[in-house]
Amino acid sequence: MKIAILTIGDELLNGDLADTNTAAIAKTLMDNALPVHEAATVGDLEGDISAALLRLAKTHDVVIATGGLGPTEDDRTSRAAARAFERPLSLNTKALEQIRARFRAWQRDMHPRNEKQALLPGRSVVICNEQGTAPGFHLKNNQTDLYFLPGVPTEMLAMLGGYVIPSLLERFPDPPSLCQRAVTVFGLAEPDVETRITRNGLPEGVELAFNVEVPIVQVKLRARGEHAQRLVDRAEMAVRQALDDHVVGIDGATLAGVTARLLSAAGITLALAESCTGGLIAKLLTDQPGSSAFLERSVVSYANSAKRDALHVTQELLDRHGAVSAECAEAMARGIYQAARTDIGLAVTGIAGPDGGSADKPVGTVYLAMTSRWGARNERFNFFGNRDQVRLRTACTALDWLRRMAMARLSGTEQDS
Repeated sequence: MKIAILTIGDELLNGDLADTNTAAIAKTLMDNALPVHEAATVGDLEGDISAALLRLAKTHDVVIATGGLGPTEDDRTSRAAARAFERPLSLNTKALEQIRARFRAWQRDMHPRNEKQALLPGRSVVICNEQGTAPGFHLKNNQTDLYFLPGVPTEMLAMLGGYVIPSLLERFPDPPSLCQRAVTVFGLAEPDVETRITRNGLPEGVELAFNVEVPIVQVKLRARGEHAQRLVDRAEMAVRQALDDHVVGIDGATLAGVTARLLSAAGITLALAESCTGGLIAKLLTDQPGSSAFLERSVVSYANSAKRDALHVTQELLDRHGAVSAECAEAMARGIYQAARTDIGLAVTGIAGPDGGSADKPVGTVYLAMTSRWGARNERFNFFGNRDQVRLRTACTALDWLRRMAMARLSGTEQDS
């Protein structure tokens, strides 16, 4: 079984619009044990669309195409499909009634141009669009099933789940069992992750892949067949042994989400003092439901005056060591800890760039400090990347400190002072 995805539109090729449809379709198919063999994108030229459809239809059992079903002149998918498979293009009465019904439901007058959306290749099966005006259609060419869906993601996904997936499962009723799992990892680069896993070994029959969303690495484990679940379970255990506490969680677990859950479970209260991150740590934590259980306050002490007034960092310290220093980070953490009277006070100060660096403290220099009932910690980091990446790496490192502290508390390895 080979499935191809074809996305259509000039806007996808010139950068005006990101192609989210391919990823969404591929994920939906994989969730139903229907893997994608190929994905392609073409512009709005009728000849290019026809050529792509012919090529994919010759080498695939299924082609799912999105885009180009609108009412304007540059929407040419139906015409291109009719040309490719030598079908007459004619007004489909069922499709036309569907369009008219949609306008009636919206209590709007139908523009004459919308009638163009009912021009479909001969012997097409209309796919109902309950959210928009563009009917989809399904046609067969020899042994290939071709499904044509609108490019609007919400409309496309509804038609994919409502018609395409059931149709495919009817044609391929017994796809091989598929089990897949994503392991979220922080604190190791992708090559280090691969080296550790390879050294530790995985069960035979498990596919290994990686996805990087800086600074997180996703380890993808996949197996097919009768024993897929058991193989992936064993593979996850091997990955956890290889990566130890760098493993954050599995299947959608985020660093912020896991950190928030652990802080709540451990009953730890927290106050933050952020400079270079501008409140990003607090944002990531307060994005999580229930964060009020552990986060008492956050101070964005961007200017030196804020560090002095809100956190009681002395001017003498700032003059001697600078705002970006271990001493300043420590004073910030101590100041917020004493003001909030929480279990932990965590502070961050640094140079996110693109300007402001020096030979001693280049762009990406960041100091993290933590003051808590269980001791103090202070560390310098040299993060690379652009401004957003430096800020995100900093925030994630701070979250990881908190995650590890909460894990230690829950396991009883940290003692009260």
